[in-house]
Amino acid sequence: MNRIDACFDRLKSEGRSGFIAYLTGGDPSLDATVDLMLALERAGADIVELGVPFSDPLADGPTIQAASGRALAAGATTRGVLDCVRRVRERSQLPLVLFTYLNPVYAWGFERFHADAAAAGADGVLLLDLPPDETGTDGEFRGTAGLRSIRLIAPTTPPGRIGQLAASAEGFIYYVSREGVTGEQAALSDSIGAQVAEIRRHTALPIAVGFGISTPEQAAGVAKDADAVVVGSAIVRRIGEHGAAPDLPARIEAFVRPLAEAAHARAPSLRAREVRR
Repeated sequence: MNRIDACFDRLKSEGRSGFIAYLTGGDPSLDATVDLMLALERAGADIVELGVPFSDPLADGPTIQAASGRALAAGATTRGVLDCVRRVRERSQLPLVLFTYLNPVYAWGFERFHADAAAAGADGVLLLDLPPDETGTDGEFRGTAGLRSIRLIAPTTPPGRIGQLAASAEGFIYYVSREGVTGEQAALSDSIGAQVAEIRRHTALPIAVGFGISTPEQAAGVAKDADAVVVGSAIVRRIGEHGAAPDLPARIEAFVRPLAEAAHARAPSLRAREVRR
């Protein structure tokens, strides 16, 4: 079974929400990325999203843009990020999702990238700027068996399109909790619960909520309605602040553990489970 599917099956049997952590591959170095992914697992991350750094991101805010810049300046490449996946897989069965844009994948070769990612040990791919419509009309953009194609749904997604996106999704749905780019927020939208419930009308897939979540309190609140909570910028900012510290993995582990514990402590509400059925 795909590790993402197995992870959500386990979380469902335990009656709790999951925690997904994001970091940019190659920031502050490729070697550090391997140590950081293992630190995230020790902290309680159920899934890690590993960003393939790209020079012209569309959905990333200043924090993750800066991380991509640092990674590229340090010599990170798509090949190097795939090698990080391979090295982690030698020591862990942590589910890994590659989070990137079409350009680096297309430059690599779409079919070849998916095959190489699967061979390295990745479990899913989230291409932020590839419209799912293209995969149905252009055979060049079809993925590879074994890798789950994660889809994004946003607050601005028209109701009629939610079903279309959900029908083409695999692994889980990533619900973007607010308009705009990634980044920490002092307060989250009060419509997250209603939006997640609407998505559940169209799919039995787990729903993860991200963009803006940065504190244990926010993670616990989102976990009431979602099957998983995603935290990215808050982690990446601390990697940027402490990238030169010899105990960087330990610092990130200590920061992430309360976030993961908060997400795990709150199971999706009874109402959400009823809607899902």
